[in-house]
Amino acid sequence: MRSTISGYTRLPKIHKFSVAGIAATGAAVVAVAVAPHAFAADTASASAVKPVAWSAEAFGETQQDALEQHTAAAVTAAKADAGAAAVKAKAEKERAEKQAANRSTERKALEAKPAAPAKPAAKPAAPAAPAKKAYADNLDGWIQESLDILRAKGIPASYDGIKRNVMRESTGNPRAINDWDVNAVNGVPSKGLLQIIDPTFKAYHVEGTSWDIYDPVANITASCNYAADKYGSMDNVNSAY
Repeated sequence: MRSTISGYTRLPKIHKFSVAGIAATGAAVVAVAVAPHAFAADTASASAVKPVAWSAEAFGETQQDALEQHTAAAVTAAKADAGAAAVKAKAEKERAEKQAANRSTERKALEAKPAAPAKPAAKPAAPAAPAKKAYADNLDGWIQESLDILRAKGIPASYDGIKRNVMRESTGNPRAINDWDVNAVNGVPSKGLLQIIDPTFKAYHVEGTSWDIYDPVANITASCNYAADKYGSMDNVNSAY
């Protein structure tokens, strides 16, 4: 606000401060005169209040002290955090080492435990018996069955040699019997497909065949066994034998 005092605006700045100070002093004097007791009380209170640092240097030192205290507190907190982290890390390491040691002990215990004995291998099942070969119930089937038995026993013979002698001796009749030759006269007639007598049949009977002299397979195999012994093979027989 512009002063209304005549000539005040034309005073230099320093003079203005002087005038203002004089005015303030006058006002203070008036105030003391009016209320001397209040002034005395205010003066006593003012003397009890610490003086305020008005200089920039004092203010800066105060701020520097506060900054240093804050920094020191931060460093202390950081050290405390670092120490706590180190303690935690050490505890974690010790726990991990303990767990590893426990696993190692358990593994060694398992390795030391004897393995259970292996179960014996299952006994292989016996091979199924081969199905019995079927033969026709006729002269061809009888000769084929007799040949298989003779081969198994190592007795030589051939299909043609057997059939040729069968047809000459009995014409293929398994129940044929000779009741007129010398054997019949002697009481031991020739019988069956290859006209063999009972004593010869029994002597040259082939194991696995029937003991019935009229059985066609038994009669052929016994007769071939006899011919192999006496003539080398039934193939070598071309007449009465």
